[in-house]
Parts: sequence; C-alpha cells; structure tokens
Amino acid sequence: MSHPSEFLWYIPNQVEGGHRGDTTPANAWNLDTLTRHALALEQHGWGGALIGTGWGRPDTFTVAAALTARTTTFEPLVAIRPGYWRPANFASAAATLDELSGGRVRINIVSGQDNLAAYGDSEGDQAHRYARTKEFMRLVRRLWTEEAVSFEGAHFQVAGSTVVPRITPHGDRRHPRLYFGGASEAAERVAATEADIQLFWGEPLEGVGERIARLKRLARDLDRDLPPLEFGLRITTLVRDTTEQAWADAEAKVDDMARKHGQADQHRRSPAVGQQRLLDLYQRGDVLDDNLYTAPGRYGGGGAGTTWLVGSAADVARSLRNYRDLGVTHFVLSDTPYLAEISRQGDQLLPLLRGGSSLVAPREHSQELT
Repeated sequence: MSHPSEFLWYIPNQVEGGHRGDTTPANAWNLDTLTRHALALEQHGWGGALIGTGWGRPDTFTVAAALTARTTTFEPLVAIRPGYWRPANFASAAATLDELSGGRVRINIVSGQDNLAAYGDSEGDQAHRYARTKEFMRLVRRLWTEEAVSFEGAHFQVAGSTVVPRITPHGDRRHPRLYFGGASEAAERVAATEADIQLFWGEPLEGVGERIARLKRLARDLDRDLPPLEFGLRITTLVRDTTEQAWADAEAKVDDMARKHGQADQHRRSPAVGQQRLLDLYQRGDVLDDNLYTAPGRYGGGGAGTTWLVGSAADVARSLRNYRDLGVTHFVLSDTPYLAEISRQGDQLLPLLRGGSSLVAPREHSQELT
C-alpha cells in the first residue's frame, strides 16, 4: 500500500538562543514566540512540527499542549523519553491531549543519551535500555486500544488499567502514531516490532535503502503484528533562490561553525550508532549523492545538523523525491533561522513536493482546546 507523504518542521524548544544558528534571542522564548512558529506552519502548508526533548529544556509535552490550544490544525510530534513517564500516566496524558485537540497528537519515542541522574533515572546497558523502550511502546499502545489491561513485564506492570478518555479513531488512525529512531541492532529490532514510523537521519540514498530493506526483513522475521512499518527522514534542508546562492550560504555557515567550534567539537562524547554513521560520512567526501553536504559533521553539527540537503527548491525537492522513491513518506525538515525558513520553504519547496507526490494537507479538526 502506498502512503501519501507528510511534511513536518521542527521547533527547537530551547530556552537558550542561537540553536544551530537561529536568530531568536534567548529572552524571546515564550508562548507568543512559540505560537508564531506554530501559526506560521499552519499558514505555509506544513502539517506540524517535531518538538525536541532533553533534560535542561522546557517540558516538551507541556509545550505541545500549549501550542495545540493556540492553533487549529498544527500537529505536534511530541518527543518523549520512557524514563520521564510511567506508561499508564503517559498513555492517559496523550489520550487526553489527543481527544481535546481532535486527534492532532503524534509521539516520537526517544531512547538516546540524556542526563539521567538529574531526574533519577537509570537505563543500564543498551540491551536494558531498548528492552524497556519496547515494553513502554507495547504497553502504551495496548492502553490506548484496550480496556482493563493487565501487563507484567521486566520493567513495567499494570493491573486492570483503563485509560480515560478513550481515544476517538480518525479514519484508520486508531491512536497517536509512534515515531522512533535508532540505528543499532537493538534499536532496529524495537522499530521493526513496535514503531509506526522509523525515522532516519540524513544518510545517503544507498544507506537509507539498505536500512529500509533490513527493517522490512526484521519485521517479517520477528512476526510483527502491527500494520506495516512506515519510514521517515529528519534532515536539514538549506534552500535558496538559486543553487549557487545555496552553496555559498552553506559554505559560509560551515566556515562560521569551524571558527566557533573546531573539529574537536564533533567528539564531545561517545555518539549513538546512528550519529556515528553520520559523522563518518564526511570521510567519503564533502558532497554525497547530488547535494547531501557532510561537512557540517566535522564542526559540531549534531543530529539533523550533521548532514544538509543544499540547493534551490527544485534541487532539494528532487532529492527528497528520491528518498520518497525508496519508501520514505514522512519528512521532518528544518533550517535556521527557523521562523523565516518556515515561510521560505513552505512557499518554495512544499509546492514542488506536492506536485511530485501526494501531500497530506492539514486536516480540519472537529475540536480545539479552549
């Protein structure tokens, strides 16, 4: 079954200013500023935005609830960590926000590095961490779709648990979709059995194609009992009016990163498997495929800031369609300054992607928070 493509943006959720070169000052972090981003996303054709998480940042779920109350179609992709919540508490909170917003909630489950000691969490080794994540995802989905749930796992237990309110189905959507990332073998086994959407970082087409094939095989081998796994891409897209201007601006940004951080910044701590894959790409060349720029990874670029798709709107749309041809249907894009790029890329890039694939327009929702 072919799924239509969906396009989300990114809200950094940082009190400090300057995230990846953003121009919003630190003292401007407030509900009005965040709301301007969410409303601009609605106005320029985006379905919603990923809201980042991590200890030392504002609480992501609270931010998502506030923005949902201020908007009508904006869909928050709420990043959460199993260590922050008990599964039943989280299932109830998400079901409540989903029902109040008319079905606008999406969830990104994060199992990467964090300051665990600051909030009293302990994850153990990689096997322990992903075993806990697997239980969390399985139990949350059961709590959303079943009543009087009893579960006795190695990490979580509930008895006779029924989440209220019950989630209202919207078409074939029975509950908020669960996005998940991770490139290790342990992470991929969790994705293959528990995730609705596997998110990839900005790897070359060949690498993404190989991972899609491997995840599909894993899903079969592990007897996945959910609808087929879907795939997403989280990447920086640097779009300018011309190819030449885009590359000039990209190289200027990297030069600025080099001056501020230097090469040593990329190895501040031991990166996760997926991040290390990105950091290793620049050894193959500064530009891979047609316009995948790897140089940012040398100078402190992390996550979606490690590799960039660079070019005119036509160049970047062509590259994103190449990922679409591999089976990627969920795209989380961004560039800085975030607010200005919402409109630029919404107006220049999204129309080209609508022409080349079936874009899901933001749904009209029957309910809002008031």
